[in-house]
Amino acid sequence: MVNSESRSPLLLIQVTHYSSLTTHHNHYIWSMQIIHALEFWWHQQSRLELAGVITGLLCVYLAAVNNIWNWPFAIVSVAIYIVIFFNTHLYADMGLQVYFMATCIYGWYYWAKKPSSDDKRVPVARITGREIILSIIATVIATFILGTLLKYTPASYPYLDSFCAACSLVAQVFLARKVLENWLIWIFVDIIYVGIYIFKGLDATAVMYAIYVPIALLGYLDWKKDYKKQIQ
Repeated sequence: MVNSESRSPLLLIQVTHYSSLTTHHNHYIWSMQIIHALEFWWHQQSRLELAGVITGLLCVYLAAVNNIWNWPFAIVSVAIYIVIFFNTHLYADMGLQVYFMATCIYGWYYWAKKPSSDDKRVPVARITGREIILSIIATVIATFILGTLLKYTPASYPYLDSFCAACSLVAQVFLARKVLENWLIWIFVDIIYVGIYIFKGLDATAVMYAIYVPIALLGYLDWKKDYKKQIQ
C-alpha cells in the first residue's frame, strides 16, 4: 500500500506536466488564430493596393539610404495610387499623386546630375529661413483653397486631407532637391495619414504609412551623417 507521502511528489509531477501541456496547447491555439486572422486580412486586401504598398515602401527606403533607384519605384507607386485615391474619393490625395509624378521625374533627373565634387551623389542641403517662411505660407494658402474647393465634392475630410496634401507638396520638393529637413515633414504628415487611411478602410495603406515613419527617421539620420561629412 502506497502512503500519502509517496503519492504527493507523483501527483505534483502529474499536475505540473498537465499544466505545461495546457500552456503549450493554448499558445498553439493563439498562434493559429493569429495566422488565420492575418490570412483573412491578406485576402481582404486589394491586389492593386498591395502593389502600391510594396513599391511605395521600396521607394521610401531607397530614398532614405540615398539611392537614386527610389525614383522608378516611386513613379510606379504614384501611378497605382492615382487610381486608388480616385476610387475612395480622396481627391486631394489623387491630385497630389499627379504632382508627385512630375516631381519624381524631376527628382530622378536632379539626382542623376553629376556633381562637381568627387562624390558621385548630389550633396545634401539644409533648409533656409526663407524656405521655411515660404513653405508655411504655401501650406496655409494651399490648405484653404483646396479644402474650400473640395467641400463641394464627395471628398472625405476636405480640409485635413488638403492640409496633408499641402505638407506633402512641400516635403516632396525638398526631397527632390535633397534638403535634409524633408524627412521631418514626412514624419509629421505620415502619422496623420495613418489615421485617415484607417478610417477610410485602406488598411494596407495605413500600415505602409506607419512603416514610413521609422524609415523617414532613418532617412533623416542617414542624410544628416552625409551632410556632416560634406562640411568637414
